[in-house]
Amino acid sequence: MVVKKRKSAKVEAVVLDEEKLHKLIASLSVGGGEDGVREVAQTLQSCLELTEPVQQIQLVIKAGSQLEALSEEPSDGALLGSCLHTLTLVYTCLQAKNPLRRTIASALGSVPAWLQEQTVHSLSACLSDCLSNPTSEQYPHITDTITACLDGFTLGERCINKLLPEVMQFLHKGLSEYLHQNSGLTGRHIAQAQLMYCCLATVKASMLVMQRSQETIGSSLQAQHTHTKLEDTLSSLLGCYTHILTDEDFIQSVQSTAGMAIVLLIRSAMGGGDEVASVVCSLLRGSAQGLDSAPRWLQQRCEGLCSSARPAGVSLYLCHGALAMLSWKGALPGPQWEQLLLLVPNTLLDLDVSIKESSTAMVVSRVLTLWSSAALDCLQGERQVCPPRLQQSLSGGSELQQRLLEHIYSHWEHPLDGVRHQTRALFRNLLLLHQHTCSSIFDPAEDSYITELTLSLLGLEWHMRGKYGSLSCLVELYGARHLLDVQPQLPVSLLGLMGDQNLSPYASDLLERLFVSHKAQLGSEAGAVDTTGSEAWMEVWHKTWVTPLLLVLCRAKLDQTTYILDYFLPKLLRCSPSSLTHMVQALQDTPPCSTGPSGSRGALGALMTCLRAARAQGVVPSSKEGLWGGLVPLSLLQQALVHKHDQVRMDALGLVCETLRSTEALTPQEMDLIRCFLPHNLNSQAPGVRQQTVSLLKKLLCRLKDSALLLQKRMSQERDPDKRAADQHTLHQYEEFLRWLCVSLLEVLLPGASFSKCLMALQLLCLLGELFTFSSDSGVFALGEVVTSAHAQNVLYSVASNFLEVKQLASMLLRQLPPSAVGLQVPEKIRSVLQAALALSTSTKPFDSVSAAHLLHLLLPQPHLTEALLHCAQEQGLPFHPPSPLPNASEAVILELNTLAVVRLLLCCLQSEVRRAEASLLQAAASSPLYGRAHCITAVLQPLNFETLIQTEQWRCVVSELIAVCYRMSDVVSPVVQSSSPEGLIPMDTDSETSAGLQRILQEIQPRDSNDFFTSARELDTHTGDDQTQTTHTPSLNTVSDFVRSSINLSACGEGYRVTAQMVLVCCWRSMKEVAMLLGQLCQSLPLHCADDTHAGLITEEQVEGVGLYFRRQLLQSRHRGAFELAYVGFVRLTEMLCRSGSPGLQQLPARWLSEVLEEVKSSDPSSKLCATRRSAGIPFYIQALLSSEPKLSSCSLLKLTMRELIALAMPSTNRTTDSSTVPQVHALNILRALYRDTRLGENIIPFVSDGMQVAVLGFTSPVWAVRNSSTLLFSTLITRIFGVKKGKDEHSKKNRMTGREFFTRFPALYPFLLTQLEAAAGTVESDSGQVKLHPSLFLLLLVLSRLYPSPMDGSSSPLGLAPFMPFIIRCGRSAVYRTREMAARALVPFVLVTQVPSTVHTLLQELPAEPGPTTQHNHIHGTLLQVVFLLRSYQTDSHRPLPAGNGITRGLRQRMWLASRQNGCAVTRAAFLDVLVCLCGTKTSILNDPEVSDLRQDALSVVMASDLVPSSVPLGPGSTQCLLCLARVALSASVEIPELWGGPQPKSQLLQCLLKAPQYEVRELALEGVLRRLQEEEDEERGHQWLDQTTLSSLTSLALHETHPQCLAKVLSVLCVLSTTTALSWSGGVKMLSQEELLLHLLALAQTSTHSVELHCAALTLVSRLVVQLVSSNPQGASAVACLGQWGALVCSCCSEEQPVEVKLMAAKVLVNCTATVLTSSHLPLGLTTTVSLWRSLFTLLQDEDEDVRDSACDFICNVPASLLSTDVTGASVCPPVALDAGVGLLCRLFELWGQVPAGALALTEWLLGDEEANYEAVAEEASSLDDEDFLFEKGGLNLWAEPVQWVNLLHRHVHSLLLGFKQSQAPEVPGQDQVHQIQTLSTQAQAQALSSQNALDSLPALPQFCLTMEHARLLLRLQRATLALEVLDRLR
Repeated sequence: MVVKKRKSAKVEAVVLDEEKLHKLIASLSVGGGEDGVREVAQTLQSCLELTEPVQQIQLVIKAGSQLEALSEEPSDGALLGSCLHTLTLVYTCLQAKNPLRRTIASALGSVPAWLQEQTVHSLSACLSDCLSNPTSEQYPHITDTITACLDGFTLGERCINKLLPEVMQFLHKGLSEYLHQNSGLTGRHIAQAQLMYCCLATVKASMLVMQRSQETIGSSLQAQHTHTKLEDTLSSLLGCYTHILTDEDFIQSVQSTAGMAIVLLIRSAMGGGDEVASVVCSLLRGSAQGLDSAPRWLQQRCEGLCSSARPAGVSLYLCHGALAMLSWKGALPGPQWEQLLLLVPNTLLDLDVSIKESSTAMVVSRVLTLWSSAALDCLQGERQVCPPRLQQSLSGGSELQQRLLEHIYSHWEHPLDGVRHQTRALFRNLLLLHQHTCSSIFDPAEDSYITELTLSLLGLEWHMRGKYGSLSCLVELYGARHLLDVQPQLPVSLLGLMGDQNLSPYASDLLERLFVSHKAQLGSEAGAVDTTGSEAWMEVWHKTWVTPLLLVLCRAKLDQTTYILDYFLPKLLRCSPSSLTHMVQALQDTPPCSTGPSGSRGALGALMTCLRAARAQGVVPSSKEGLWGGLVPLSLLQQALVHKHDQVRMDALGLVCETLRSTEALTPQEMDLIRCFLPHNLNSQAPGVRQQTVSLLKKLLCRLKDSALLLQKRMSQERDPDKRAADQHTLHQYEEFLRWLCVSLLEVLLPGASFSKCLMALQLLCLLGELFTFSSDSGVFALGEVVTSAHAQNVLYSVASNFLEVKQLASMLLRQLPPSAVGLQVPEKIRSVLQAALALSTSTKPFDSVSAAHLLHLLLPQPHLTEALLHCAQEQGLPFHPPSPLPNASEAVILELNTLAVVRLLLCCLQSEVRRAEASLLQAAASSPLYGRAHCITAVLQPLNFETLIQTEQWRCVVSELIAVCYRMSDVVSPVVQSSSPEGLIPMDTDSETSAGLQRILQEIQPRDSNDFFTSARELDTHTGDDQTQTTHTPSLNTVSDFVRSSINLSACGEGYRVTAQMVLVCCWRSMKEVAMLLGQLCQSLPLHCADDTHAGLITEEQVEGVGLYFRRQLLQSRHRGAFELAYVGFVRLTEMLCRSGSPGLQQLPARWLSEVLEEVKSSDPSSKLCATRRSAGIPFYIQALLSSEPKLSSCSLLKLTMRELIALAMPSTNRTTDSSTVPQVHALNILRALYRDTRLGENIIPFVSDGMQVAVLGFTSPVWAVRNSSTLLFSTLITRIFGVKKGKDEHSKKNRMTGREFFTRFPALYPFLLTQLEAAAGTVESDSGQVKLHPSLFLLLLVLSRLYPSPMDGSSSPLGLAPFMPFIIRCGRSAVYRTREMAARALVPFVLVTQVPSTVHTLLQELPAEPGPTTQHNHIHGTLLQVVFLLRSYQTDSHRPLPAGNGITRGLRQRMWLASRQNGCAVTRAAFLDVLVCLCGTKTSILNDPEVSDLRQDALSVVMASDLVPSSVPLGPGSTQCLLCLARVALSASVEIPELWGGPQPKSQLLQCLLKAPQYEVRELALEGVLRRLQEEEDEERGHQWLDQTTLSSLTSLALHETHPQCLAKVLSVLCVLSTTTALSWSGGVKMLSQEELLLHLLALAQTSTHSVELHCAALTLVSRLVVQLVSSNPQGASAVACLGQWGALVCSCCSEEQPVEVKLMAAKVLVNCTATVLTSSHLPLGLTTTVSLWRSLFTLLQDEDEDVRDSACDFICNVPASLLSTDVTGASVCPPVALDAGVGLLCRLFELWGQVPAGALALTEWLLGDEEANYEAVAEEASSLDDEDFLFEKGGLNLWAEPVQWVNLLHRHVHSLLLGFKQSQAPEVPGQDQVHQIQTLSTQAQAQALSSQNALDSLPALPQFCLTMEHARLLLRLQRATLALEVLDRLR
């Protein structure tokens, strides 16, 4: 049968082959018959003659209604039979999803009752015909037909019942055929995937048949006691299902369906009684007992399934089948069913421990949830009595519930979302089961099980994500009140977690459930009690949920509140819209300018956040009632739009842009607010802020577009002229706004604009082009009119930017701008841009080739491109013949021809350059590196659709040439990238004297194709002769020798090149990269050309295989990481294409290559060409690419095979000590590491993690360093794979840890392994002998174990309990190695439950000696004390409650207090004991009860008073400093931190004195840190410092003058800085008191000489500045007499320069902000004009600093400016840097007027305008010209990417202009003084010279310098602009 396909609306017409068609038409054309039947025949005849599918459907519908209308059986039924035969035949021929098939089924289903039997007969005949002798290609189609017959088609179902034996026989035959085929498809993933799909469809079809034919099967099996054919078929089918279930090559979905099919078949064969449950129980147990009740044939098949060797998955899929295929609703039929219901979860839980694959864990979780739903169905049926055993097993607290909870706790953190989701569903169902079994308890507080569960869940760490879902289930079933009663602080705790990106979605979901439930509970209670008391209960709700939220919004740091806005606030407002009024009221009661703590958004920010969320939810009233219902004044909003903090600005912008309705009109105020926002916010450094700004403005523009369409529609319908005029006015405002926006954005794209501003402007312009158009047509908003040619040119020049995103956006925008403005259709312009692109493609700067590619992209659609190409080719003398243009060609054809021409020209250039490179690689690297051309070819080919090309022959030639030139390029550069040391390859000496040495070195660096580091080191030959220089060269090295010889004579050729090693290396590895990308692109995108195929392919199978072999050679032999990483990218493209290709030969290549490389790895030895250094170089990448090409949903057979081989190879063995065996082991370890790191292998790699961990740990025992090194890298990767990427700086944070239960459940094989390894390692650490024995893998074991922690949920019954590890870890604490003892202490903590900490600590203390003795082992003591310290610290953080009474810890410590005293001669153990004391006594809230802690404190105090600290004799020996620091911590706690809790006052002051005077600087530093910490806390809380007496103050000032250690001096100066604000200090320098000026001079000298220590420099200058401010504010007029103030000013200015460290600039910003009011804006000019102006200049420098924190810090000066000096548009609140800069310059101009210094001030600003860098410009230019900038390919220098000199110059000019204008108007003209005239003259001369030299330099640049000399061109333009503007100002001054 031939089926011609013709697509139309996804319906396919059916047209049968000629013979059948004629027969059918002939049978329908028979004369006679009754009218009705004849009409049906005619309709069907017309249908068959048509080929239009939609018409065919209409005719079949018509035929169906005609059949339905037939009233009685005709006398002659032949014609009617033909009609039915036609319909049924077509029905069985159609494809599965064809709508025509459904239409025919509908027509056949609607025949009259008298005709149904005949219809069934006709359909059966057709189907039987199909089933009789099908070919294997027809199986899927027939299976689909069988399924379709059972899909809502009653007659089809009757037909299947009628043919049941035949259908079942066919399905068995099909399934058997598939099982046979599967074994021969290894490596052919696509074919295998198709087969799996067919298998799945067949099994599903067989299940459907059995389900619909239950009665037929049952009666057929029971009616005849004799052997039936159906029995045989069912038995055979069961055999097929069993085969699928036990064959691990089948994917899970097929196996899972087979499991269901087995249970369904058993049910069909046996009915629904107790016997079915008995048989299924036997199958689950894998035991033949209980099968007696089954028929003999069934029994035999089931016995085969019960073998002990069956895979673990069999039980799982059978459990799934039992739950899905048996009915569990209502009462259970018998005791066996009850047994089965309880057996399923136990079977699954046993499996849970043994499975490895994550996908199987997913199925287990899903089936357990299915089981819990089935159990609920049993209990929820009719009110039958639940069997007692079942009730007992399912209630909370039962053994089964406990095991299920343990499963939940092990899996709720699983990496797969699905598993986590299922565990949550299971938890909810368990709670429901408990509710049903204990239905008599209504109050959760009375239910001990629920109370205990709630407490234990709340006691868990909040970083455990599974906890949130479980708590949500409790809220759902028991209400929020239950949780709030248990933990009232829950809302605050959860809000505190909203700052964490990972936890915020979980916390917000739980919060939502809580507050919604709480509101409902409060409302229902209030309604029940009192109908009028609504206000009171809402107040309670607000107090619980809204008040903590507002507090967090106002006070918390901004990054911690981002997610509150995203996740929490919208939900809260949705729940209670009326709460907004409460929020606004509460926030407006706070002063709007109150900023809150540093880094928080303050009340204004919080107000914006709330309003934004409310408006986005539609809670705020609409715009018509004024701006958001008058909720917020406009000035406040303007203030928020230029606020210092990014998030406040974003919230304010969100409030303007986000609305619930997308068609809400924009108000004029909103447009004005955007005009206020945009200019100051385009230059944002933070990517997140840029992204948010663009996203919000997109919403605004979409709203503008939608509302404009609505207005236009309304205008066309509106009859009222006034309303039409209003709408027209709104549209006019829209147009004005869009034009302003467009022009504003285009005007910032000047040369020298910052990256962030260019990026943001281009993104917004592209958005405008996307939503509106830039065409000049008279549309709604003709934006094209405002785009001038100059604007378009600036966009074009942006393509030359160094930043890739800017290039891409500029290129995209140019395609949207009006072509007339861009001007690329002008032939001269095309030619110049093409020349620029070709020049850039040979640049040695890599980013230039990207610019070239973008320019070529822009030129490709231009019709005149070929002429320009020809012109350029002729200029360069290239043999280039472009394809001849076709007349009236379409755009697609022009694009194809132009692309072909460009590729040909580039190919021609590349071929000639490759020839040059073959002659001299050095010359090529310097003048025309190859990679630029190759990159352009790859880029030009990308947009082309290769399926629709017309010049196929030409393209095939081009492709062949491209592949050939790629191979040649690779051959030229291979010697470099395949060298043993490519990075240090080519020396720079090119003069003839060093040629002999150069030859020798080049000989030495030939590719070292051996792994010599295993056998012998290779030394450089010192022989000077060159008689053997050529003897050892490989042929590939001849090119190297040649290029060296030619490089020596480079200058003799008339061209001088300067080549660096860096340039050669970059040329080589980038060329390799581009070759890889080009070959990958060709293989991936070109259609395949097969010999027997008529399809016009462009690349042959042989070429593809050749490319694969090329990649193989590169990956296995390259040594340069850049080269093989990028070859990998190209190879990945190739492997993806191989899997998708239709060629069986290509599909099998990955498997073949993989087996070959594994064989090569296995047999490699030191002489192998595979590189075993450099982490095996490209070998892991090669294997990664091959494995990641396997489809994710396949059985991953290649991955499994490879992992098994590699693990066997990597596992150390006794006979593997030779070099030939260690090389493969190193390779295997390195490859494993790469595979574990590969995210694309995803969860498929997890089953091999246990083996990998064993390999890594055992690898440490190898005697070979290389094996140990590779094992370390593998171990590190596995730690990341298991515990996740490190989240935060804390190495031991619980975010990167796992409960022991979860770890050993996921990796059960590691439990016995780690235990035996730890036991062996612990046996070696005993240090009694005093010898250090270090087990190689002990450190690794302790590292893994320290990442585990016990869950309070862990039951004692667990087979994977952590208890057996404890004794060994404790024993490791006795090691003679300090680090081992510390690791053992850290690893012990997780293994001790919080409740067991007191008893464990007590036991450990009992092991310590009660008194010193000769046998004292200090290693034992130290290890034990470390374990005690770590346990106590963990208890403090985890338990939040004191140790239980009678714990014996205090008594144990007091009995061993000798360890802290001088009796103990070991300083290390003494320090450890003191750490224990600090832990228990040194904190405000101790974990001991009060009497115990006070006794311990007295003992500790007496130890300190009697210690080395007070007499300060210096103890010597190891650990003495550590011991003194521990003593100092105790003393610090008693004297500074919590003196009130340490008893009498006397010793405390004495202790602090001792600490400050201690001879050890570490002790002094610790003491000063403690004092500083307390002072800062008191300053934050605005408390006084009464605890510091006069003696201490004089000690501190004395220390400041005499301390020699820089850190201590910095700390003491910081302390005095805090004190100087509140306390008058007296400074005595030995005998006499220092005057203020002497003190200033001393501190200034200190600040000037301490630049080596940033901390000290900052502290000294901060203190000086405090004193200067105090001096000036106490005597503003007399301050100028103090000589050193100018010195101070100069020092502050020097701290603001660009090259200073960020810490120094931050300190300078704070200093300038603090002295704004007293020094910078003082009317008395206390420091004189020159110093004050230079301080202002420094402030402006900081406001333009590249570091965001520095800019933000400098902005705060605005807050300290007296309100009278600020202009009306700037408030005293925090503003962003651009606004602060503008306001600051304006303020300085007002101050010049105030000081009466306008002319002098204007001259100073003119000097700024001219730029002081010009003084040494000539010198700089001279130096720059002597340095070839191409010597330095990557060094960027000190670029400030944020500052914009162009904007700064314009800003200065604007303010100077207005200053002079105001001065001229307000004052009578006066003659300037002689000095001023001279200064004006000097500046004029300088400016004129600068203007002239800049103009000359600009004129001398080559054509289009914007592309080739971008930076230089921008710099010269800026110089010219500075000079021009300065001359204009000086003219005004004259």
